[in-house]
Amino acid sequence: MSDLYDAILTGDAKASAAASRKRLDEGETALDLVQKHMVPAMDEVGRRFQCEDYFVPELLLAARAMKAALELIRPLLAAGGAEPAGRVAIGTVKGDLHDIGKNIVAAMLEGAGFEVTDLGADVPPQAFVEAVETRGVRLVCLSALLTVTMPSMKTTVDALTAAGVRGRVKVLVGGAPVTQRYADEIGADGYSENAASAVALARKLCA
Repeated sequence: MSDLYDAILTGDAKASAAASRKRLDEGETALDLVQKHMVPAMDEVGRRFQCEDYFVPELLLAARAMKAALELIRPLLAAGGAEPAGRVAIGTVKGDLHDIGKNIVAAMLEGAGFEVTDLGADVPPQAFVEAVETRGVRLVCLSALLTVTMPSMKTTVDALTAAGVRGRVKVLVGGAPVTQRYADEIGADGYSENAASAVALARKLCA
């Protein structure tokens, strides 16, 4: 595969940025870099994670390498009017300060061509509502790492409903204590147990 693909797969941020710059100089478009090199690389990272060939440290390094390339080409994508695979707002829900899992999912989604608004950790329901209303978000991803903060997921889904925007978005939930059953109980559209399956589900929900 390509130098950019390899740099992301091995988690080499410097090489990733250098390969992106070189390919742009040689006339490849920003969209080509995303579609032909970056998305396939992050898909392979996700596959290796699911097969347990890669673990969280490798995921974080690959995500960092992908971000190094994205920083260069994001302005070019915007200027070229390239449409993202979908617009996503992601955050760890109110009361929960854990963000490593959320950060990995956000990076994997960006690598898959989504435009991601990362709201951070300890995010109040209203912040998700505002992202839908002001940023054209079509997918809301909620993370919770503590059993005691899981009810904040339901509060957020209820807030989207109360604001009249629930019908415009799909809600995806995840995190260590979260289950498919809980996702069904609170009226979420999907549940994912890891970053790789979250990307696959996001693609399905935004299709």
